[in-house]
Amino acid sequence: MPLPLYLLALAVFAMGTSEFMLAGLLPALSSELGVTVGAAGTLSSAYAIGMVVGAPLTAVLSRSLPGRRALLGSLLLFTAAHAAGAAAPDLPVLLATRVVAALANAGFLAVALTTAAALVPADRKGRALAVLLSGTTVATVAGVPAGAALGAALGWRAVFLAVAALCLPAALGILTGVPAGRTAQGATERLSVRAEFARLCRPRPVAVMLLAALVNAATFAGFTYLAPVVTGAAGLTGSWVPVALVLFGAGSFTGVTVAGRLSDRRPGPVLAAGGALLLVGWPALAVLAHRPAALLALVFALGALSFAVGSTLIARLLYEAAAAPTLAGAGATAALNVGAAAGPLGGAAALGTAAGDLGPFWLSGLLILSALLFAAPLHPVLRGGTGARAGGGARGGGRGRGERRTGAPG
Repeated sequence: MPLPLYLLALAVFAMGTSEFMLAGLLPALSSELGVTVGAAGTLSSAYAIGMVVGAPLTAVLSRSLPGRRALLGSLLLFTAAHAAGAAAPDLPVLLATRVVAALANAGFLAVALTTAAALVPADRKGRALAVLLSGTTVATVAGVPAGAALGAALGWRAVFLAVAALCLPAALGILTGVPAGRTAQGATERLSVRAEFARLCRPRPVAVMLLAALVNAATFAGFTYLAPVVTGAAGLTGSWVPVALVLFGAGSFTGVTVAGRLSDRRPGPVLAAGGALLLVGWPALAVLAHRPAALLALVFALGALSFAVGSTLIARLLYEAAAAPTLAGAGATAALNVGAAAGPLGGAAALGTAAGDLGPFWLSGLLILSALLFAAPLHPVLRGGTGARAGGGARGGGRGRGERRTGAPG
């Protein structure tokens, strides 16, 4: 894999730390700001909503910019938003800074996804995506637990400042390592936004986006409210929250790594087996949450399965929407974050049911069931292999020409 791909992953690490860190900060943050845990959980939804809106908007606005300039500008705005968030006096102001950070994150990720696909040969999109998303999974292994520990020692504001500082070396790496010229955009300047949007909205890409949204909603519905279960139903002390987050992150890294090896050529088995195990796993977590050993083991397994299935679906989307290279990354980002917005909101509502703190896990199981029922008639789309065999819109509009011109040997 080319070096610029790993520099993009470094920036995604900083952004992934920010996106997931609230799972370990909710109790302290809600206490200091004087709001409920459910209200504090809306910060995750606000961030995801900002990414849903920002992904297509920034992708369109950045079409005329070289990839490096668009990536660097988004990362610097993200840094400034976190510095401002560290000084926020109340929840509304913090919500505003999270939305700005999310817009910047969306702009970065939408461009990074298409840039990553253009940096490798046409049949290695899944592996390139795995490298890029490894930044997020390493964030859940190292960045998020470190943030939880730092928040316990110095307060949640110190965590926001640490994320801002983490962005600076990533920005330097992009400035010096990412090619200055156009990558994915350069090959598609002759294609109008309307034409790309029409290709992205074909039935097959839309179906894959809906599935990705459902799976990610299940992931965030459960993960966002993991800390109260660790210290409540499981009866563990607060020091075990970072441990649980590390296990989820280690599982997600494992899932993305394994899926990256399979998602280009054998996505069907990954999605079928992973979906079935998620359907069993989330309810099992609710039933066994009072047993610490079972809870921690399931947290690892569910992290692996959720990210394996989610990253494989995004790889499928990049194949199915290859005829809309500029907006394909925006569509993937928006789909993931529709789920990331809906999940915590649904989880907050589930907290008020008879299931209490375990309600979000039951909701995650229902969301996976919905995804499996929706996916049943889509088997021909989801089993497709490499870009050469991907059907539908993937064959039109010059996909292969742009990728071969910019691809680098892995």
